[in-house]
Amino acid sequence: MENWNGKLAELWELITQTPETFKGGEIWSVITTISNALVGIGYGLLVLFFAMGVFQSAASFREIQRPEFALRHFIRFAGAKVAVGYSLEIMLAIFHICGGIVSSVMSGVGGAVSTSAALPAEIVNAIEDVGFLASIPLWLVSMLGSLIVTVLSFVLILTVYGRFFRLYMYTALAPVPLASFAGEGSAAHGKAFLKSYIGVCMEGAVVVLACLVYSAFLSSSAPAVDASLPAVTMVWQYLGEMVFNMLVLTGLVRGASRIVQEMFGL
Repeated sequence: MENWNGKLAELWELITQTPETFKGGEIWSVITTISNALVGIGYGLLVLFFAMGVFQSAASFREIQRPEFALRHFIRFAGAKVAVGYSLEIMLAIFHICGGIVSSVMSGVGGAVSTSAALPAEIVNAIEDVGFLASIPLWLVSMLGSLIVTVLSFVLILTVYGRFFRLYMYTALAPVPLASFAGEGSAAHGKAFLKSYIGVCMEGAVVVLACLVYSAFLSSSAPAVDASLPAVTMVWQYLGEMVFNMLVLTGLVRGASRIVQEMFGL
């Protein structure tokens, strides 16, 4: 169980980090360089989307000459230019707003997962009294349970790492989709991009809630242990119930993206 508890603590630490501080900030410096390099491409696409939007929305050349038509498209062009030029700041602002929701959830319940999984004293005493021959099936059961717990714990960590890499990809490529706001017909692509990015940011809140629910469930309904049963049976029953709880948590964390999409209609 130490491996599982350690991975939960690592997950909790990862989910509270920002893209700037993740892995010492080395990845963030690379993302910043890529984003700045794509700003020039974003400006080029900005002009293209703007021209497409003007000609698609104008019914005739006379309409293009109307002041209100020109003003509307000029404001759209200026707003899109600001979005492309400050894409890095915009993405960070969205992340910190969503991060504030995560921090509020954490502070409301004490800020940490306090309950850890541990073998009950009855099982520990029964294992200590087992002879050599009886310890062979017990060893096999323990190895199987340890393997399952190790796989589930790595799935949790890989899911959180995957979220960070998606955040980096969205941030690095942001100047390109944000340039689509320059045209009325292409603005939907920019809106879809921002909605998807918000969904990735909000996955952190779902992961935190899943960990808190798991911790509360574990503290309030620990698996029952029948001391009259053989040690192998007790360990098998205990592992079965604990693995079920771990599968529920892993499924919630893995499905954080789908849960956010259903909750916010993304």
